[in-house]
Parts: sequence; C-alpha cells; structure tokens
Amino acid sequence: MSYRNGNYAAFYVSEPFSESNLGASATKDFVSYNLLRAWKAADSDFPFNDSHNKNYNVRDGSDWEKTLKPRLHDRLNNSKNIIFFLSSVTVNSRALREEIDYGINTKGLPVIVVYPEYSEKSDIVTSEKNFKKQIKDLWDKLPKFRDSMANVPTLHVPNKKSLIKKALEDEDFMVSTKCDANTYFYPL
Repeated sequence: MSYRNGNYAAFYVSEPFSESNLGASATKDFVSYNLLRAWKAADSDFPFNDSHNKNYNVRDGSDWEKTLKPRLHDRLNNSKNIIFFLSSVTVNSRALREEIDYGINTKGLPVIVVYPEYSEKSDIVTSEKNFKKQIKDLWDKLPKFRDSMANVPTLHVPNKKSLIKKALEDEDFMVSTKCDANTYFYPL
C-alpha cells in the first residue's frame, strides 16, 4: 500500500485544460486552488501537500480511459483527503464526477468542501446550524457529490485561510484517522 500523504484538490475547469489558458485563471474554483498553492509557496509550514504535483497533467487532450482516468486514480490513491472547491461556476464535468465518485465511493477519502464565494461560517449555515439553501443548491450542481458525501466525513468551510489550515490539520478528515461519516462545518 502506498503512503497516502497528499491533499487531492478537486475543482472545475473547462476541458481540455491548460494551466496557461487565460480562461482557467478566471475560473473561481481554479483560482482558489492556486491560492492554496500560493499559501504553501509563501509558507512551507502551511499543511497543503498537493497531489497534483505527483504525476503528469490530467486535463489535457489525452485519451480519457487509457491516460487521464488512470492518472486521476493514481493521484487519489496517494491522497489522504479531497479538497473540493464548490462554487456557482462549478459544472458537473466528467473529470469532476470521476474524482468525486472514485475518491469517495472507492477510496473512502474524507472531503473538505471549500466555498470560494463565501468567507464566513454564517454564509454557509444558519444560526440554528442548518445549511443555507444556497449551499444545498450548490450540492445539486454535482449530484454525485450530493448523493455520496454522507459516505465519508465531510467538512464544509468558507474560503478563509485560517479555517482551511485548521481543516487540513484535522486528523478526523484524513483517510487513515478519519472520524465517522457525517457532515461538519467549522468552527465545530
């Protein structure tokens, strides 16, 4: 069994994907992923270990079944959790469905959902600790996620560095030490 120490970032970008494509840099989900990378570059102690650095580009024009899907699986096999960026621009793409389905339903990876358009806990849940309608509506954009998230520990956080850092350090959301499947949000 491989050592599972990576954080697998799942985010929507149009396909075929090229990081140099200006459209990718304008997509909220990809910009949020790049922000994690920038935080890590500026602070080596920031607890993000990018699984995307472990093999070749995935969202290029290569064959889906023979090349791209196996690369996704390889990255997920070596990951301890999924960081899923979910926003109003997220689209139910083939790659995102595969990442979520394989990561949750095959590998049992806990999920940390980051909402790029929200910066406060109060943007996500009500004072009665129920998820707001706009958050549930985002789940409906990706039915595979909505229908699978109860299978693994799932943490919902706004796009705030301190809360994302806390989530990445939380052993309840790592595959080898995960807590029972349930839905959480910070602060607990």
